[in-house]
Amino acid sequence: MIEHLDGIHETVTYKENSSLRLFVNTDCEDYPIHWHTPMEIIMPLEGTYTVFLGDKHILLQEGDIIFICPGVLHSLAAPESGKRIILQIEWSVVSKIRDLNSILSLISPILTLTPQTAPDIYSDIYHLICQILSEYEKDSFLSEAVIYARMLDILSLIGRYQAFASCRFDAGPQKQKEYLDRFLSICNYIDEHCTEDLSLDHVAKTAGFSKYHFTRLFKQFTNTTYYKYLNRKKIDHAMLLLSDPDIPVTEAALQSGFSSLSTFLRVFRSVKQCTPTEFRDMYIHPEKLQKNP
Repeated sequence: MIEHLDGIHETVTYKENSSLRLFVNTDCEDYPIHWHTPMEIIMPLEGTYTVFLGDKHILLQEGDIIFICPGVLHSLAAPESGKRIILQIEWSVVSKIRDLNSILSLISPILTLTPQTAPDIYSDIYHLICQILSEYEKDSFLSEAVIYARMLDILSLIGRYQAFASCRFDAGPQKQKEYLDRFLSICNYIDEHCTEDLSLDHVAKTAGFSKYHFTRLFKQFTNTTYYKYLNRKKIDHAMLLLSDPDIPVTEAALQSGFSSLSTFLRVFRSVKQCTPTEFRDMYIHPEKLQKNP
């Protein structure tokens, strides 16, 4: 259920004195396009469930697990009957742990796990989610600490699985590990400094590579170019600023690291398929959105 929706921004009502929320949802209710700061995990226990991201939809079957990254616009559609676990967990609590923000880069905007797509880790993650549900319902001393511990287990499994699954470095096993560690670290660096003037030359030197070598390896690791990756991080920051109607679009562009408004407008449209003003209008007037469900 969505209790507090301001435009398209959901303010999640956490459990008292907590930074997480979990419920077993049986409502036959569709939820409009929205976003929120916590990560959201959904796992149908009975029946199906549909997640929409723009013009893309993901039909979840019983037992399928989807991870929706913080800040991702999405909507949800429920069948006439069914049951699903919905967990919302505040990302800022774990974001300072080394490498965890890089996991978001590997799975963004969403990650869907099924027994077929991730046989090596699916069973472990399924049982960890069941343990989280049990601990949440128990609500005993240190339950939240146990839940976050289980969540870190889940994120570690996903991070290692995704990193090695997507790792396409042209190198031997020892170099593979070295490059993986270095590029996880450099992605953390970009995430933290994306609003600054991060030239390709500077970041390549920081990573300890020539510009040519860095460009090739970065594309192998992220499956995108350095500047496309950097621009996505800048736009994520801009979206947070644009949710405040008192911040002018030009100021949001400058605070997000863009040197000119024209570049910001072009990149924003490329990443979000709308202009910053259209995004802000959707935020303030959600009734103008075309609902998918």
